[in-house]
Amino acid sequence: MTGFESPRTVAVLGTGTIALGWTALFAAAGLDVRISSTRPDAEEQVRRALPLYARSLPGGRLPPGQLAARLTFWGSPAEAAEGAQVVQENVLENLALKQDVFRSVAEAAPDALLLSSTSTLLPADLGATLGKPGRVIVGHPFNPPHIVPLVEVVAAEEADPARVEAAMDFYRNLGKTPVLLRRAVPGFVANRLQSALLRESIHLVREGVVTVGELDDIVTASLGSRWAVTGPFRAFHLGGGPGGLRHLMAHLGDGLERGWAGLGNPSVDEELKETLLDQADEAFGGYDYQRLAAWRDRGQNAVIAAVRESGPVESDGPAV
Repeated sequence: MTGFESPRTVAVLGTGTIALGWTALFAAAGLDVRISSTRPDAEEQVRRALPLYARSLPGGRLPPGQLAARLTFWGSPAEAAEGAQVVQENVLENLALKQDVFRSVAEAAPDALLLSSTSTLLPADLGATLGKPGRVIVGHPFNPPHIVPLVEVVAAEEADPARVEAAMDFYRNLGKTPVLLRRAVPGFVANRLQSALLRESIHLVREGVVTVGELDDIVTASLGSRWAVTGPFRAFHLGGGPGGLRHLMAHLGDGLERGWAGLGNPSVDEELKETLLDQADEAFGGYDYQRLAAWRDRGQNAVIAAVRESGPVESDGPAV
């Protein structure tokens, strides 16, 4: 970590789904994890959840007891943060609450990296009540965080570049793919893309073009597998044939805007909610979270491993 001590101890604040994924990943990486939660049964909850996460770690399953041995539980965020080199905050998406938490941990751990898993709040706001507001850096994972490589790193304008690079290094050393956003925007990037696709998906279901189950089949049988290998811009670059993106834009560029004008903007009223829920029940059957999460995690690990094994594009010839 540039200019910072390589972390040995991480504080995880919260015990929700995101926090549990971070906890498993940090412990699997050999870090000591200090956990704080407002739940009175936090320790029981974490130990009960560990088997699900332990069997779906990217490097292969580990005994839950091996992970549990690296965990300690503390009464307050400040107590958990004391002695930690990194703090990963995962409390409720409430700005005032998060500001209170960061004030307490900033005092208890004056040299630690302060990272937030927030998906909606901006780093300047999170650190606004601190003496150094730029100290809080967003490290937003994509769920489940112990598997999906992406971490969106978002810093305030006044953030210390050395701290930002230290945060990037921290996530890289965990095997993640951190991407530093050049500008802080609400919702960041991945969720904005997901929201855009979800909006059109809901519109198409509302209009009776497809059902919920059919829409999912279309995505997993086309865009899902494509985007696991190449993102939207490289996909269109390839779609232009030997002429690449320049050729495609010359022929289809004007049509893009016309296509966007025809996209839906559905109103999510009670009738639509009932339609979505009824179709989801029909398509997906009974909802067993543990079983479905394990199935999802196996599939995601397999896809990520297969793409990595295929190697970079340069290994098969010139870049497109």
